[in-house]
Amino acid sequence: MDRAKKPAAIPVSPIQPTPQVSISDDNSRVTASLPTGEQLVVLLYGATVISWKSANGKENLFLSSKALLDGSKPVRGGIPLVFPVFGPPSPDHPTGKLPQHGFARNSRWEYLGKSSSESSSLPNSKGDASVKLDFGLSNSMLSDSKWDYEFNLTYSVTLSQDSLETSLVVRNTGSSNYDFQVLFHSYLAIDDIGETTVSGLEKAAFKDKVQGGKDVEPAGEPISITSETDRLYTTAPEQIIKILEKGNGRYELTRDMLPDVVVWNPWIEKAKGMADFGPEDGYKKMICVEAGSVSAWNSLEAGETWEGAQRIKAL
Repeated sequence: MDRAKKPAAIPVSPIQPTPQVSISDDNSRVTASLPTGEQLVVLLYGATVISWKSANGKENLFLSSKALLDGSKPVRGGIPLVFPVFGPPSPDHPTGKLPQHGFARNSRWEYLGKSSSESSSLPNSKGDASVKLDFGLSNSMLSDSKWDYEFNLTYSVTLSQDSLETSLVVRNTGSSNYDFQVLFHSYLAIDDIGETTVSGLEKAAFKDKVQGGKDVEPAGEPISITSETDRLYTTAPEQIIKILEKGNGRYELTRDMLPDVVVWNPWIEKAKGMADFGPEDGYKKMICVEAGSVSAWNSLEAGETWEGAQRIKAL
């Protein structure tokens, strides 16, 4: 018997593509990609981001051709994580027995999992707009940290369609207060250092490490790299720092709870002197613009938490 009124078909929403995350067969790295083509690779050694590609395949991070990715030493390139001390530690400080830049960048981290944003409600949405990877490190995972404090670190790396965000949460899980420093040592890929400038630091004073840590007044103009450069800009006032090529925007750096910025390029002679830096003229293809909190110590009381983050937008 035919029904006079048949029930209407239930509309089925098309399945939206989702970010893909995979772990390498040797359990050494995690790769994430968005449906729109962006890709991210994180080495579990140091939780070091070693690749960040835009949808068109363009690489945004410089990785030395001689970088060792086998866990034998910190990675030269990408985004090494500096914690709990920046630079060579002072012998009379509790971090005095640690290696340069601390232990976070040369420790194996645990991959904690992923999460993704909800799909956009806009027309022609191509699926989830971002994916976040979480990594963990605690004092119990270190055989000999030479730093007698209890801590838990959660490092999150978020890949979006036009940006990469890294954030670090530091938890003091012990009964003693301690001081620390933190920095994201970002190696940004560029086409030509001679055509690259950095703006947003014109009003910031800096310490010139090439001149032995000399205090230098604000320059009042964008930074151009014409020789070895190693500057620590303290309490940089501008929220957004821009890296430009031939006057056009290439990256924008936004910081949260990270008042300092390091600008570094080894130039010719220093590049030659680093065994893990390559190619020899690779200094022309990179600039480090590093967000951190390193000009002073961050004090963390027992049971307290600190968080800092950066966002790099590829233009």
